[in-house]
Amino acid sequence: MRQIGLEFDVVPSQVEEDFIDGESPKDHVLRLAEVKARRVAEIYPDRWVIGADTAVAVDGMILGKPRTAQEAHRMLLALSGRNHRVFTGVSVCHRAKGKGETIAVETVVGMKTLTREEVTWYIRTGEPFDKAGGYAIQGKGAFMVQRIEGSYTNVVGLPLCELLEMLDRLKARGVGKSPRASRSV
Repeated sequence: MRQIGLEFDVVPSQVEEDFIDGESPKDHVLRLAEVKARRVAEIYPDRWVIGADTAVAVDGMILGKPRTAQEAHRMLLALSGRNHRVFTGVSVCHRAKGKGETIAVETVVGMKTLTREEVTWYIRTGEPFDKAGGYAIQGKGAFMVQRIEGSYTNVVGLPLCELLEMLDRLKARGVGKSPRASRSV
């Protein structure tokens, strides 16, 4: 967000990122983004609040953030040599103005076929942890990605083009002006 000139504060929403049985990956990220934004907007009703949540899905199954090396290993092998989808829900709201909008952005990512040595090396870097799907396209994990269809910044975790379009629709920013926002995570 700094790259595009937005001033913001990061405010953890303290929202449990639970999965609901039968919930699609798209519905999952939409729900969590909106809950996160609303929760922080209760604290800052006079500020624009941006809530976001990203999920990686393969075969309709959501891959969360690996907690162990074994989980990271399983996730990376599940993505190896295949396409998967990255969904990010983004919710923007201003409680005092009664304005808001929530969208989901989807990107298809094609991974190279990974060797066991590559997976082991990547896990040892520590990068897979705290990353949806167990990889970071903007970091060392870039070596795995053969192609993307859609928004690169969506795969990073916040689709900037779509976010700016939302802010414009909501009149949350003007030319040369940057709203002070709180981003919930």
